[in-house]
Amino acid sequence: QVQLAESGGGLVQAGHSLRLSCAVSGRSISNYIMGWFRQAPGKEREFVARIRWSDDYTYYADSVKGRFTISRDNAKNTVYLQMNSLKAEDTAVYYCGARRSRLGAIRLDEYEAWGQGTQVTVSS
Repeated sequence: QVQLAESGGGLVQAGHSLRLSCAVSGRSISNYIMGWFRQAPGKEREFVARIRWSDDYTYYADSVKGRFTISRDNAKNTVYLQMNSLKAEDTAVYYCGARRSRLGAIRLDEYEAWGQGTQVTVSS
């Protein structure tokens, strides 16, 4: 069973940056896809970005492409989400998800493990 723990959220002004971390424990994730999702108040959880652990292949939602970067540190078993040029509409709880597959996915039900989330608030 994979356990995920997000950190790094906070309050930041529009235009500034923030880096989220997702620490992974419990088992090897060499054949996993790791994803970041977010849920704004009153909205459904939506896909943000994903990375394939085996070869660092990444994929982004159009809304964050060019501003956010997903990466991983194999030695620390941690996935990061670097968020630059933040906007008020990026305000949400950000969740890390794990999918035991080499095939990418953006649907919630395709991810089998989730962290508790970390709040990101961007003030305009």
